[in-house]
Amino acid sequence: MNSSARTKVTESPRFTDRLWDTASVVRAGIDDLEFLRRLGDGTLPLDVFRTYIEQDLLYLTEYAKALSIVAAHAPTADAAGFWAGAAVESATVEAALHKDLLTSGTLPASEREPAPTPACLAYTSYLTATAATEPYAVGAAAALPCFWIYADVGRRLAASAHEVLEADPAHPYARWVTTYDAEEFHVEVAKARALVDEAADASTDAVRDAMTQAFVVAARYELMFWDAPLNPQNWPAS
Repeated sequence: MNSSARTKVTESPRFTDRLWDTASVVRAGIDDLEFLRRLGDGTLPLDVFRTYIEQDLLYLTEYAKALSIVAAHAPTADAAGFWAGAAVESATVEAALHKDLLTSGTLPASEREPAPTPACLAYTSYLTATAATEPYAVGAAAALPCFWIYADVGRRLAASAHEVLEADPAHPYARWVTTYDAEEFHVEVAKARALVDEAADASTDAVRDAMTQAFVVAARYELMFWDAPLNPQNWPAS
């Protein structure tokens, strides 16, 4: 066959690329959040930041449980090891950073015991229920936005955070943002994506549809979770 007549072979997009595109409207909403803008430029009120860190610490505890369930359902030792390791990381290393911020004296003290907001409880309950009752592939897809969207936001906020750090090396917001822009965190994101791609390749069309829905729902909860500290939605009759 003449080379000019050969059909050009193009690589199909990864399943996770399609997930990312499907959630584009939600991601745009996250990018536009006042909370994230003010977190990046260091102007977020200290009490609002404390509320966020308190809620994120509560979230990490429950997220670790959901990841453990995903790990238990994983089809390979490699996948099980990754999700189990991520659960440990969430419950120990990331939680330790949050506890340090809450107890270092940098943030205003709080006399109340933190309780999950509606957004926090809804998000963690959804992740746990999905991991426990849906196929492994769906649970993994639901867990992915916390990795990927966090890393995407962190990388873009890091530039402004570094400027804040130059002006104030001890600034808590900048310290927190630059932690999530660390290269090792992005390596974890790449691995999580690869595992979700593998799960999609081994699944039926129906399961892939469920994976897409789970990813989008979790992305919506990411938006709600970040927005809640600055625009709280309190429990009725609380």
